[in-house]
Amino acid sequence: MFDHIGFNVGNLEKSLAFYKAVLAPLDLGVLESGEGWAMLGGHAGRLWIGAFGPPPAPIHIAFRAGSRAMVHSFYKAGLAAGGRDNGAPGIRAQYAPDYYAAFVLDPDGHNVEAVAFAADA
Repeated sequence: MFDHIGFNVGNLEKSLAFYKAVLAPLDLGVLESGEGWAMLGGHAGRLWIGAFGPPPAPIHIAFRAGSRAMVHSFYKAGLAAGGRDNGAPGIRAQYAPDYYAAFVLDPDGHNVEAVAFAADA
């Protein structure tokens, strides 16, 4: 549905390092960058982060993962990059029977999720 989404961050260097770490296990990375901004993503969408104003109130972003193993790697990378745990990898049956996700808070408190729907794709 979306081509891209963007928001300002409190510390571009810190946020860029975090997003590079958590998106790498999902086969996503930096597509472009410039003075005060970076565009991350891959084949199916883009995330723009910038330092052109204050960050918004915390938001929720969910990235599609190709497997449960990718969800685990995303979670581990997020914690290693300084993110805070907001939900370890596991089934979230309240959303769907095969909804497997993990949640990490980024440096600005945004709830960043990786979700896989296949049992073990």
